[in-house]
Amino acid sequence: MISIKNYLCYMKKLLPLLIVLIVAVSCKSGSQEKSTTDSTVNASQTVVITKALFLEKVMNYEKNPQEWVYLGEKPAVIDFYADWCGPCKMIAPYLEEIAAEQKDSLIVYKLDTEAEKELAALFGIQSIPSLLFIPMEGQPQMAQGAMPKEQLMELVNTICFGK
Repeated sequence: MISIKNYLCYMKKLLPLLIVLIVAVSCKSGSQEKSTTDSTVNASQTVVITKALFLEKVMNYEKNPQEWVYLGEKPAVIDFYADWCGPCKMIAPYLEEIAAEQKDSLIVYKLDTEAEKELAALFGIQSIPSLLFIPMEGQPQMAQGAMPKEQLMELVNTICFGK
């Protein structure tokens, strides 16, 4: 059994560490808050996509499970990512830049594989980042792994715009 004197001494040593941890966690969670709406558009025009928005704007696989029918109004890229993924964080700024630069002709979706496990499973996502490039006509194409902005833009031009 621990004495009150030893307990108080222990708490005096532990208290500063607890305060630091609480502040660190609250700062981190405050910066990573997610909206409860179906989509969120940040300043750079990337769109966080949920299953409901996917069914409405990309493909309704519940109504048409056998055939790819793209529902979007312009080509798209879907970034399958997770908050803890280092390579995902590495390409995120590139995707944000591309979304801003191409906002009139391309939409960039961000799909959190931790939150949307059904969609990740539907596309067989086993490694992240994985990117789905969706042209207006034809079949989408998947690419995996982090890559420089130039390579991302080359894939957008080739697959999404047919250039």
